[in-house]
Amino acid sequence: MNPLRLLLSACLAVTLSACVGPRAYTRGTYEDPNTIEMLSDRFNENDLQLIAKKMAASLAESPRFSQPRPDGSLPIVLVGKLKNSTSEHIDMRSLGDKIQTALAQTGRFALVDQAARQDIAEEYEYQQSGYVDPNAAKGPGQQVSVDFLMTGDLASIIQEVGNDKLVYYKMTAKLSNVKSGLIEWTDEKQIRKKFEKRGVSW
Repeated sequence: MNPLRLLLSACLAVTLSACVGPRAYTRGTYEDPNTIEMLSDRFNENDLQLIAKKMAASLAESPRFSQPRPDGSLPIVLVGKLKNSTSEHIDMRSLGDKIQTALAQTGRFALVDQAARQDIAEEYEYQQSGYVDPNAAKGPGQQVSVDFLMTGDLASIIQEVGNDKLVYYKMTAKLSNVKSGLIEWTDEKQIRKKFEKRGVSW
């Protein structure tokens, strides 16, 4: 090819690419958050929902908690530390919030929020500082006592053979009686996903 023509073609290609500019996401639509889409092989929001729904339903339907208490009171539950034993960065706080919300929606439990405790303690200090009417100020010593503490562990196993990849997650949750230390309930949710490696074209 003529060197001059080759140079002109190269300049034209550079000019066109400069006109196009960098690629960016500029238009979007709202999607149903309950729609299951797996755009990658990572832990995603659908996995959060599946785990939360399973744990809340299992606990509410368990023999220990399926029937209302004779006095009409609700078991007081604190969703505590959920451990991430996978190799991924997973927002376990969001998972805990999902489980807490799902438990609240069953109507079978009263819930105490662990993260709010520090904020409440700071509010006590403010209300006792003199800025608030002493007759209306709240103080420590009146909070309810938690009956049960939920803990959990999320583990994963990843297998890759050729172009196939299997991702397995297992969430195990336990509810401990705070007074006795006995495990009153435990269950697990398993999620298994298969992916096929393919070429990506632009």
